[in-house]
Amino acid sequence: MRSGVRTTPLEDLGTVLSTGDGNIRAQSKTRDRITVSAALLSDAEARDRYGVNLAKKGIQAVWLRVSNKSPHEQWMLTAHIDPDYYTPDEAARQFPGLLPGNGAKDRQQKFRDLAMRSRLESGKTYEGHVLIPRSEGGRFIEVTINGGGRERRFGFPLRTPDGHFDFEKMDSAAEKVTVNLTRPQLRTRLTQLPATTVNADGSANGDPLNVVIVGEASQMMAALSECGWSFTHRIDWTTVRREIAAALRGKPYRTAPVSSLYVFGRSQDLSFQRSRLSISQRSHMRLWQAPYTVEGRPVWVGQVSRDIGIKLTTKSPTFTTHVIDPMVDEARQFVLESLLYRFRIRHFGFVRASPPAPPESPRHNLTGDPYVTDGMRLIVFLASGPVSAGEVRDLGWEKTGKGPIEFGQSRDTGR
Repeated sequence: MRSGVRTTPLEDLGTVLSTGDGNIRAQSKTRDRITVSAALLSDAEARDRYGVNLAKKGIQAVWLRVSNKSPHEQWMLTAHIDPDYYTPDEAARQFPGLLPGNGAKDRQQKFRDLAMRSRLESGKTYEGHVLIPRSEGGRFIEVTINGGGRERRFGFPLRTPDGHFDFEKMDSAAEKVTVNLTRPQLRTRLTQLPATTVNADGSANGDPLNVVIVGEASQMMAALSECGWSFTHRIDWTTVRREIAAALRGKPYRTAPVSSLYVFGRSQDLSFQRSRLSISQRSHMRLWQAPYTVEGRPVWVGQVSRDIGIKLTTKSPTFTTHVIDPMVDEARQFVLESLLYRFRIRHFGFVRASPPAPPESPRHNLTGDPYVTDGMRLIVFLASGPVSAGEVRDLGWEKTGKGPIEFGQSRDTGR
């Protein structure tokens, strides 16, 4: 556990708590007389509660409390928290031979007793744990409660005391919202946005601003988390050293920091990444909350690209940087297709962001990487619940022309 980070006793985790240094532990939300509270146990807290080292086996404990004051019986859908969750008996069997005699049965019973139940009777409060694959520092948890003919989703960006993440800065960004727009007004605003990010003093252009997401922060984090995106650490010397070590060893770093780029006069409000087996290969996305809403919903302006390598450079304060895939439209398309696959989009469309940059005349980002693009900017309106493919609607604003791959090909391969 990092020094200076305080934990909160588990019996006090039923409300929104802050340790005073920005380290939020537990959070609560209420909807339709149902209150859900959630927190991630630290490795030490889990060891105290379960009597074994869950982290050693790659297991993390989610603490939950659900107060069902609705008139209906409810059900908590455990698989919605994480489809790879561990059952109590499955987790208990990860620790054979630790206790003599009937110790194995006692441990099995302890894991069962600590588990959160699924059936939630009206008028009662339940408390327990769900065991999921361990994620360093924090993750987004979505708790789905079903009953009385309705489904309710409670989303929480949760953290443990071993990480510090970009999403914790979002409240300050929300204060900058000044005006609420209609959809036609939003379309005009999006065409007026800069084509690219810039450096700190605004003197040089960076990667293209190629994606816009409309939705509440928790809704957006839930959607991206379900599509495999992870939170990222903020940049400091500890995380930079770790990033360099991962690069030298060819190892993954799922929460590696993302360098700062600038829009609206500030660095990104939060960032996400989808890592692969090596830190040199990942997709990453930076997002800025716009100073306006549309139909009362926050607007997030973003830059997404795919990293395909690492290089040395004097243009970065860490003297290293990722090399991006030149075909940046492919990363934009991935965001659209993955959200569609997870039934998270209600509407989508495209607006013109810049003139095309074809392969014979590419543009370059701040560290000199070339990129090609059709110059379009994707916009997606997130859905409050699952939306089947047949219900998704194209806004019909602009057409992208060629797809990402076709834009870079020298000839038509169709027959």
